[in-house]
Amino acid sequence: MSRLLRPAVAGRALLLVGFLAFLIAPALANPYQIYIANLMLIYILLAVALNVLIGFAGQLAFANGALFGIGAYATGLLRLDAGWPLWAALPVGTVITTAAGVVVALPALRLRGLYLALATVAFAQFSLWVFVHWDGLTHGVAGFVLPRLNFSPLPATPIQGLYYVSLAVTVVGLWLAWNLVRSRVGRALVALRESEVAAEALAIDITRYKTIAYGVSALYAGAGGGLFACLLGVVVPEQFNLFAIVVQFCIVIVGGIGTVWGAVFGAMLLIWLQEALRGLQEVQEVGFGGLLLLTLLVFPGGLAEALRRLAPAWREPLRRTEGDQERSALEAEENRHGSGTAR
Repeated sequence: MSRLLRPAVAGRALLLVGFLAFLIAPALANPYQIYIANLMLIYILLAVALNVLIGFAGQLAFANGALFGIGAYATGLLRLDAGWPLWAALPVGTVITTAAGVVVALPALRLRGLYLALATVAFAQFSLWVFVHWDGLTHGVAGFVLPRLNFSPLPATPIQGLYYVSLAVTVVGLWLAWNLVRSRVGRALVALRESEVAAEALAIDITRYKTIAYGVSALYAGAGGGLFACLLGVVVPEQFNLFAIVVQFCIVIVGGIGTVWGAVFGAMLLIWLQEALRGLQEVQEVGFGGLLLLTLLVFPGGLAEALRRLAPAWREPLRRTEGDQERSALEAEENRHGSGTAR
């Protein structure tokens, strides 16, 4: 097998094993374990959303926690107050969240760095204030309980049915994200991350691609929020405070900034750690901080870089590491010598 095919085969084999493990999980796991696996799938969506915005587009924004909440409230209220089924409420709630994400993009067109971060933090806090005080719409600080899911005539319990919905949404989301970052749009986002001035000099429409980045990020956050509301069966404002933003950032950094599959690894590890320390809130925060510090000191590239060292065949588009550069130089040297020998 040629060296060009080995990375693709190894990567696809690993992805196939992971997909099959998630696919058969409900047949082997108890309801609590299915709940944890479902939570992992939801946070994979959130991590991909934040990675598109920060890792690829280079936008230091803290609005994803609020967009996560908007998605949860939109889907939950459509199911509770309008009586919509899940198959209708989830897409419409996701569209509402995407529209909110595009609105958030408006100040990002003129702000950068710290000022952008502060503006998005203000948006997140304003959204939390709305969740708490707009009693007529959000049911106030007490929140609301969603009606029980029903997947009849399918032979699936509510938690099993929702799990497979989450799995389908996550698989489609990962496929779209993988193709997005390999497309012209992905290359334009990376150009924005490296230098907006240089990107503009290359005739890249900064306004257009920033708006796309915020819209795509909000799309994933809205879908994750809607699934999260249905999974818990209750929506309260405290679920979308600043700690939710911290958890999402930890997942992205631990998994690897600017990598799609790092979001998968980071979400699985962080959700497992969060559930293992569920009854110890103070220890949970210390554990998150320790893991974050360990990642920055030992593997600055996150779990994706650790996997890259263990399995050199693993590669991702638009993510060049020092090892990639060394390998490219070595391959070029080998090709040059090979050409010389042939002559």
